[in-house]
Amino acid sequence: MKRCKPHLFRTSVFLLFLSAAIPAFCQRGTIDINAGETSDKFGALPTVNSAVLDLNGELIVKKPSAKNGGPSIVAGGEVRVPSDDTNHAKEFAVFGGLAFQARNSFSLGVNAQIRKIDLPAATVDNQIFVRDNLELLEIPIVLKYNFGPARRAFVHVQGGPEFSPRFRTNGGTTLILPHPNLDHGYFLRGSVGYAFGKWYAQGTYQTRYFKFEQNQNNPTNLYNWKSNMITGGVGLIF
Repeated sequence: MKRCKPHLFRTSVFLLFLSAAIPAFCQRGTIDINAGETSDKFGALPTVNSAVLDLNGELIVKKPSAKNGGPSIVAGGEVRVPSDDTNHAKEFAVFGGLAFQARNSFSLGVNAQIRKIDLPAATVDNQIFVRDNLELLEIPIVLKYNFGPARRAFVHVQGGPEFSPRFRTNGGTTLILPHPNLDHGYFLRGSVGYAFGKWYAQGTYQTRYFKFEQNQNNPTNLYNWKSNMITGGVGLIF
C-alpha cells in the first residue's frame, strides 16, 4: 500500500478552496464526505476490493433572475482516494454546468467536467505492467428530485458515455503499456438521501466501465476496467 500523504494534501486543498469560495462567490453550496467500498476488475485479473473515501462539493455560482428565468450556473469537484492505491484508481475532477429548474421538486442539468484517473499498475506472471493515467472530458446529464415532507428526501442521478481519454505517462522503469483505442464506456451514479436542516445523510452507488479494442495496444485487455463503488456519508448545505 502506498503512502497517502499527497492525496490527503490534495483533499485538504480541495476542502479549503470550497470553504473560501462558498461565502465569497456562490449563492448556495453543498459539501459531503462519504466512505465505503470500491470494487475493481481489470481485464481477466481477479476482482479486488478496497475501502474508499469520496469528497464532493457543488456551488450554485449564479441563480436565474426571478423576472427572466433561465438556468442556474453550477460548479464543483470531487476527490476520490482508495485505502489501497496499488490496486485501485485515484480520481480528481472539476466541473461546471447548467441546471434547469423544471418545478420546485425537480431539476435537469448538464455538466462539463474534467476528470483525472490515476490507474494502478498490473502484475501478470510476476511482471509489472504500468498503465498510463487517464484524463477525461465527461458530459453527464444530471437529474435531481426532492420529495416527502418539506421535500427533504432526495434522489440524485447522473451519467453519460465515456469519450476517448488522453493518456498521461506514469514514467518509471517498468514495462509501460501502449495506448489502446476506446471501444466504448459509460458511467452512472445515483444517490438517495434525506436533509436534516443544514445537514444531510446519503447513500451512493456508482458504476463505470471502459472497454478498449483488443489488439497489440491492449494485451490481455489490461486496460479494460469495470468499477463499482458504494458509500454512505454526510453533507452540509450552505
